[in-house]
Amino acid sequence: MTAVPSGLVMDAAQSEPLFLEQLGQRVRNMRGLRGMSRKVLAKVSGISERYIAQLESGKGNVSIVLLRRVAQALGTHPEDLIPASDPVPDWPVLRDLLRQASPVQLAHARDMLSGLGRLGAGARRLPDFNGIALIGLRGAGKSTLGRRLADHIGWRFVELNKEIAQQHGLSIAEIIALYGQEGYRRMELATLRQLLARKELMVLAAGGGIVSEPVSFELLLSSFFTIWLKADPEQHIARVRSQGDLRPLADDQTAMAELHTILTSREPHYARASAVLDTASLSLDDATTQLIEMVSPVLCRDACVFGSRQAVL
Repeated sequence: MTAVPSGLVMDAAQSEPLFLEQLGQRVRNMRGLRGMSRKVLAKVSGISERYIAQLESGKGNVSIVLLRRVAQALGTHPEDLIPASDPVPDWPVLRDLLRQASPVQLAHARDMLSGLGRLGAGARRLPDFNGIALIGLRGAGKSTLGRRLADHIGWRFVELNKEIAQQHGLSIAEIIALYGQEGYRRMELATLRQLLARKELMVLAAGGGIVSEPVSFELLLSSFFTIWLKADPEQHIARVRSQGDLRPLADDQTAMAELHTILTSREPHYARASAVLDTASLSLDDATTQLIEMVSPVLCRDACVFGSRQAVL
C-alpha cells in the first residue's frame, strides 16, 4: 500500500475550514441572488433554518445529499455551490448553453475550442438591439420610470414578470409554488425569447432576480441597452411598503438584513449594466429627466441599427 505523504494530509486538513467558509459564502450569495430568506430556503429544502445558518457561516460540514437538497431549493446545480480552485467567470453561461445545444452546435463548439474551427468574416453580425431594459431590486422604480420613459419615446412598455404571469394564467407566487425557482426561471427565459422574436422596440422592466440565471441575463445584456436603477436599502424597503407589497418583509431588522444579503450578492451582476442611475436622492421627475437624458445618445444610433436589421428580415 502506498503511503500518503503526511504533508499532504496536513494541507488538506488545514484547507478544510477555508473550503467550508467558501462553501457557506456561495450558498449565502446564491440565496441572495434568488432573493430568498433563510426561512424560505429552510422550508423549501426541508433543512432547518439553524443548520442553514451554520452552513452559511462555514461551520456546517454538509453532506452531499443535503447539499443537493439546498441546490434544488435554490434552483441551481450542486457544482455551483462548491468552491472552484480556478473559477472561469463565464462558466455558468457556457455550461447552460452547452446543455441546450444541438449535436451540431456541440460539434462546432468542440472544433472551435480545440483550434480546428475558425470564425470567418461572414460569421460576424450586427449587434442586437431591442430597446432599453431596466434592472434592479423591487422598489428601484423600474415600473414607474420605465412606463414614463416608454411614453416619452413612444415605445411599448413591458414588465417581464407580468408577461410571464399573463402567459401562464398564474401569479408569480403561484408559478414558484407549483414549479419552483428553476421552473420559473425556465419560463422567464422562454418569455424573454418570445419578446425578442417580435422584433419590436420596447422598454423592458426585468425582474430583480434575472441576474441569477446566467443565460437569461446574458441574453438581456446582449439585446438591450441595460440600466441599473440603484437605490439605498432603506429606500427599497420604504417604496415596497408604500406599494403594499410586504414580500418577504417580516420586520424592519430582518428585512434590512435580508436586503443587504440580496444586494451584496446581486450588485456585481447589476454593475454589468450599460449604465447606472442612482435614484437615492432624486424626485420622480428628476429621475425621469436623468433617465431620458441617459438613453438619448443611444436611441438614434441603435434604433437605426434595429431598423436596418428589420429591413433585411
